[in-house]
Amino acid sequence: MRAALRLLIAFVAFEGVVLATQMPAQARAPAVAGYEPGTIVVKTSARKLYFVLENGQVITYPVGVGKAGRTWTGVAYISGKFIQPAWSPPADIRRDKPSLPDVIPAGSSENPMGAAAMTLSVDQYAIHGTNRPESIGGFVSYGCIRMHNQDVLDLYQRVKVGTPVVVLR
Repeated sequence: MRAALRLLIAFVAFEGVVLATQMPAQARAPAVAGYEPGTIVVKTSARKLYFVLENGQVITYPVGVGKAGRTWTGVAYISGKFIQPAWSPPADIRRDKPSLPDVIPAGSSENPMGAAAMTLSVDQYAIHGTNRPESIGGFVSYGCIRMHNQDVLDLYQRVKVGTPVVVLR
């Protein structure tokens, strides 16, 4: 009986470890506090995007953010949602890269929007996917928030037009 009990305790302890490693890694105690559920918070210095959940937890996504001189802070909201959008380079990017075409079609490997884009109410910024996953975690954009394609699709499903977005240093 004691051997069976020890085996059961060992199994339960082992299962607890297995279950703990299978829980969603991104569902954690808040890394940001004081924001309403449904808010997107971007910490530029950490290169992280947090989506605040109803239960006080957050989903954390790694992101690429603006290069030196291209980062910004402030409050915006999602003004549009698009799956595989075509992309027209804004004027400041065209100045730096005049050889870019006027429009890069949806689905093109040269299109920096990746799988989806959520435009923001500020300037010409967006939260979008990327066809350059190695850029995630860096200071790489002209101010947009860049995500892995699977992450931007996950966030896309969770938010709606009007979702608040707070960008911090």
